[in-house]
Amino acid sequence: MRRGLFVTFEGSEGCGKSTQIRLLASWLRERGHEAVLTREPGGTPAGDAIRQLLQHAPEGHGLVPEAELFLFAASRAQLVREVVRPALAADRVVISDRFHDSTAVYQGVARCLDPAMTRMVNGYAVGETVPDVTFLLDMDAREAFGRLHRREGGRDRMESEPLAFYEAVRDGYCRAAEAEPDRFAVLDATLSETELSGCIRDILLDRFHGFFSR
Repeated sequence: MRRGLFVTFEGSEGCGKSTQIRLLASWLRERGHEAVLTREPGGTPAGDAIRQLLQHAPEGHGLVPEAELFLFAASRAQLVREVVRPALAADRVVISDRFHDSTAVYQGVARCLDPAMTRMVNGYAVGETVPDVTFLLDMDAREAFGRLHRREGGRDRMESEPLAFYEAVRDGYCRAAEAEPDRFAVLDATLSETELSGCIRDILLDRFHGFFSR
């Protein structure tokens, strides 16, 4: 069975994921590929309700790390089965703003949960549905923290964490990328939007030549 392409974007808050996802989706559509955009948590009606609880609802401010872990996993399990797998089976390109690496880093590292338990919960939620490539938009934690505080509008619960949290997040992502170099593509998030989008396109064309040439 022909299979689509599963692309995920990871990185600290404020690294520019949303912009690069939008640019990539536009480029893919210009080349005749149907791009399915989704995000975590969220991407389904149930997932969006979980997102509201995790990020914005006042009831979410007292959540313990273990509860966070299972809520993210619940949203992801629904997303995989309702959106990601059907889209891949239909030969589409799925682009997700965050996926299971976020849980491994934010809860497993920054929240100091048991890494083995985090991996087990992650694995049960996604099964064999893992990204073909993960773009990690990497930047200094202080720069990411500064970008957040320069943004207009309020910050959600995750975006309100202290600098030390973001330093742990960056360290966790770097270690994850080192552990899976064949899946991760680490990019300098301080590059211009144009430079970054060009790098992303080049990597996709190089790694998945067969997909894009058919």
